[in-house]
Amino acid sequence: MPSVEKARRVSKSDWLEAGLAALAKGGERSVRVDVLAKQLGVARSGFYWHFKNRGELLTEMLEYWTRELTESVTSNPKIHSAPPAERLLAIATLVIDGDLGRYDEAIRQWAREDPSIERHAKRAFSLRLDLFEATFAELGFEGEEREMRVRLFAIYQAAEGAAIPPMSKAKRRRLAEMRVRMLIRR
Repeated sequence: MPSVEKARRVSKSDWLEAGLAALAKGGERSVRVDVLAKQLGVARSGFYWHFKNRGELLTEMLEYWTRELTESVTSNPKIHSAPPAERLLAIATLVIDGDLGRYDEAIRQWAREDPSIERHAKRAFSLRLDLFEATFAELGFEGEEREMRVRLFAIYQAAEGAAIPPMSKAKRRRLAEMRVRMLIRR
């Protein structure tokens, strides 16, 4: 009896991750259903199980990025309940371990090209900055000194992977711990 190959199931998240990866490699125009389907090893028709059209995919990619790579930190009760210095280290660790900044530059570029994406991206980036701002305020920093620390922390989280040659997660965690100690020092 011939074996019947079981069809590969691809989740909505798989499509969204593939779309974001394509966005990161080549911008919004490179997010093409046929290319994503081939990359995922499924028929193009599988796309329509999850999305009405490419526009819906693009919208949901942005929502997924906000929910999974921003709100997973900014709305995390464990983060909010930690003391401020521990909170900063927990944020850094989550970002490192989950590679949560992996699509940030692609989103920034997309936002430069599309005002509606820009508005959404600014709201998401503001969620991060608001959390950092509140944390440094709890540590007693005020004015420009707080703003500088918030921005440095944000830059470290967003740009380290792209700006510095790859290193182990363990080393990145050690450096994050040193940065947090440096940023909270008076």
